[in-house]
Amino acid sequence: MKPLPLKEASPGGHASATDEGADTDAGVGAGEGAFADVGHWTPALSRSVMLRHDRVRGTDLLLMPERVVVLRGGAGAILRLCDGRHEVAAIVAELAERFPGASVATEVPEFLGRMREEGWIR
Repeated sequence: MKPLPLKEASPGGHASATDEGADTDAGVGAGEGAFADVGHWTPALSRSVMLRHDRVRGTDLLLMPERVVVLRGGAGAILRLCDGRHEVAAIVAELAERFPGASVATEVPEFLGRMREEGWIR
């Protein structure tokens, strides 16, 4: 599994030239303390956030009031498991089974920590 980059799009759903700089990779530039408490956490999407698949673009999107975030890589697969019932360890185990050989044990908790910092999951 590759790093899980995100690209924020304008409210109309099209990424502008200035949005290109909004790409981030899971774990890049993030402090260790942000992810230390994910052990028994059962992440779920925040109330104002919806996960949708855009069939035209062939990508997953996070839809929020006045904001759209384009998900790339395995980000959509991870967030689909964030239903408030699966602990982070169960999400990591499920993804490790789906993507053998990927470094999900470190990347997934870091990604989820970043999503929680953004307020997109709780």
